[in-house]
Amino acid sequence: MGQRKIKSIFLGLFCLWSTAALAQEPKWQGNWNELLAGVSDTVGAKGRDTWLQSMRAWRTAERKRLQYSDSNYLRKELRWTRKVFVYAQMMAYDRYFYDPVAGRYTVDKFLNDLQRRYGGVDAVLIWGTYPNIGIDNRNQFDLMAAMPGGIAGLKKMVADFRRRGVRVFFPIMIWDHGTRRISLSMPEALVKEMKDIGADGMFGDTMSGVDEEFKLAYESQHYPLALQPELTIGDLKMLEWNPTSWGYYWQYARVPGVSTYKWMEPKHQVCLTNRWAVDKTDDLQYAFFNGIAYNAWENIWGIWNQVPERYALALRRISAIYRRFPDVWSAEDWEPHISTVQAGIFASRFSDGDHTVYTLVNRDSVDREGRQLRLPYKPGVEYYDLWNGTKLEPEKDSTASIYLRLSIEKRGFGAIAAVRSGQTAKDMSRPLEPFLAAMRKMAVKRLQEVSDEWKPLPQRIVDIPLIKAAKQGEVPSGMVRIPAARGYVFESKGVMIEGNELPDGLGVQHPWETHPARSQQHTMDISAFYMDKYPVTNQQFKTFMDATHYRPRDGHNFLKDWHNGVYPAGWDKKPVTWVSLEDARVYARWAGKRLPHEWEWQYAAQGMDRRLYPWGNAKDSSRMQAPDTARAMRAPGYVDEFPAGASPFGIIDMVGNVWQWTDEYVDEHTRAAILKGGSYFRAQSSFWYFPQAYEVNAYGKYLLLSPGMDRAGSVGFRCVKDEEF
Repeated sequence: MGQRKIKSIFLGLFCLWSTAALAQEPKWQGNWNELLAGVSDTVGAKGRDTWLQSMRAWRTAERKRLQYSDSNYLRKELRWTRKVFVYAQMMAYDRYFYDPVAGRYTVDKFLNDLQRRYGGVDAVLIWGTYPNIGIDNRNQFDLMAAMPGGIAGLKKMVADFRRRGVRVFFPIMIWDHGTRRISLSMPEALVKEMKDIGADGMFGDTMSGVDEEFKLAYESQHYPLALQPELTIGDLKMLEWNPTSWGYYWQYARVPGVSTYKWMEPKHQVCLTNRWAVDKTDDLQYAFFNGIAYNAWENIWGIWNQVPERYALALRRISAIYRRFPDVWSAEDWEPHISTVQAGIFASRFSDGDHTVYTLVNRDSVDREGRQLRLPYKPGVEYYDLWNGTKLEPEKDSTASIYLRLSIEKRGFGAIAAVRSGQTAKDMSRPLEPFLAAMRKMAVKRLQEVSDEWKPLPQRIVDIPLIKAAKQGEVPSGMVRIPAARGYVFESKGVMIEGNELPDGLGVQHPWETHPARSQQHTMDISAFYMDKYPVTNQQFKTFMDATHYRPRDGHNFLKDWHNGVYPAGWDKKPVTWVSLEDARVYARWAGKRLPHEWEWQYAAQGMDRRLYPWGNAKDSSRMQAPDTARAMRAPGYVDEFPAGASPFGIIDMVGNVWQWTDEYVDEHTRAAILKGGSYFRAQSSFWYFPQAYEVNAYGKYLLLSPGMDRAGSVGFRCVKDEEF
């Protein structure tokens, strides 16, 4: 059942309401949202009760109509999903997670950083496919196997997370049908892979609910997995086997909405995410109001969007409260929008029978002091301000009710626990006072006193030492002299699919720039140099191998299309591929050369007239390799096959055969290489595959993890020498 039909069911229900309640009807709010509307703080207790009754009636009717079963939530293998309170989408390419110098995973370093900044995580989604997938025909399984250590390394790495109490998800690239074919169905193959490495769950990238075929696959392999879709679940029946999901693209209003999935099934865990946001207030308030998890997504395809200190502190306090009372958030007895005393304060009540916790959010831009909640008087119950770590003294009024006073700063949070007297003394394994003391320590500073500053993470270019030609004025064999340029206009634009939401963090930071950016223009002088007329060929690389007996430390995928150290017959003049950036650098040093900077490569390709292609401004398919869209992927073409595609200086095979390594950029979390020239291979069937860049002023940003992962069947290189220092 699609979302439009669900919306019509809601509207049919709400026609029965009173006028006051109807004004606040909980609506399904669109394709990219899973919120039911909240109830206004001006409706009053009667209107609110009517609203809650209708919400409960809808839930009961939906469960009956769907013949809904919560049996999957009750199985012991999946109960952990309810206690995932902080979740992190993370990149396998993150340098806190993998050390490329030591050649090992650094799970503790990664987790310790998150623990220090916002209290740690309960689950991670490890992403090692997009945005690199589609650079060649390696599919999602090939890229997983290419991660450092292969399947055995992944299994150990997952165990390192589990040792720290952190569950591990990997993505389902459901759209990956343009790369190498597999013999099994995608659900069968992915479940087998997850079982082999000991993973806990799978995330359905771009999926509106993970299909039941994945549940059937894990049942057949006796390996239950937590299935988690990215987008709106159109058919609520799918909640049965999707125990967790993302709260994505929520439409924030002053009055907090109620999570549809959480309301339908309180044991379902929503992980709210808003990846490009810098101000996390709405995200955290909506999560806390609904008692759901927060996805702290910071490394977004190699762009670093760190949670600012203010929101990290808020998350540290929220997660501490969640973990201190872990069972209340998934209990059936949940009441959103309980009555509050002051305007702008919205609250929910969560209870598991033993504990009751009230979460409060201040949606206004002014502090709210004094009475916040009016509750029925219950003898023998004590109240604690969890947010500030203090005991509350209730004020009893003449109507057998009590008022609870506390301060909630503007755009801030509050939390109250109702505990039966003596309960904390009986619970000797988890006494409350140490928790309250920790909360008091975190409350020393108001959130508004903590910095919310965001700034892009600075990058540095990896140095390429100059290599002077042996004899000045003599053109080295196989190279072409590129004359010096004065006032060259270097225009650079990245072809990355996403990232414009953070324009100051996207792309690369050239040495003359103050922050990374997708597109830049810079006028510069370039000294004369020599460039290889063609990309390095298999024949040339074989000569290097015979002379040096080079063997990389990480040999995975090295010269993958060679056999027993020999390239296939007839491939002498085809460009060598399946070489990493490190391999290319070693070859260049042996040859007395170096790799080119991006601007050198581009100047050699276009000259001074800023043309878009080596031959001119019009794309001409007769001057470059024909594209290959087959999933099997043929070999590259011969480097000298298209002399008519030469640049103004006579450099050949600049575009459309193989991508070519140039510069490397590094920041604290990510390494990336700049690839130029595009390639002949074009994966089909999806928008999400690595995009091409045939125009010489365009570049591809290729994330780097390890040599075995980085090598690709469509990436080669050419070298340069310097005429003078």
